[in-house]
Amino acid sequence: MLYVFSRSLNRLRVCGARAEATVAMADALAKIPEVEIDPEGTFKYILVRVTVKDGGVHKDIVRGTKSAEYHNHIFEKVNPAMEALGMECKCLGGGKIEHNSAEKKLRVFGESTAFGKADHSVSADKLKSAFGDYEITWSDDKK
Repeated sequence: MLYVFSRSLNRLRVCGARAEATVAMADALAKIPEVEIDPEGTFKYILVRVTVKDGGVHKDIVRGTKSAEYHNHIFEKVNPAMEALGMECKCLGGGKIEHNSAEKKLRVFGESTAFGKADHSVSADKLKSAFGDYEITWSDDKK
């Protein structure tokens, strides 16, 4: 009888450790910036869903840069960085961002040949949280 109790206690410890790990991963997810884009110009961007491995907790993030010739170049940088944090990534689509910092304007448009069109309304909402004093517009037009 003591053996069964001891096993159950160990099972509780394992569950507690798993719960602590899940909370730690959710904290790590919360620390990932929702938006990282270049400070000026027109460039490709992707919308990425970052998920805690073996968990249902996720967050959508926007990443964009002029240095990327193709949308997959952005994903090829984001994915390993997130995996190093114990996260999994899925690209939800892409497009372009026009960033005019002098006029405090962001425009989201276009699509990715490799990943398809991101939901620009979601991307625009993420940008609004990071650039609250900007005028942010989006459209499904390709140009």
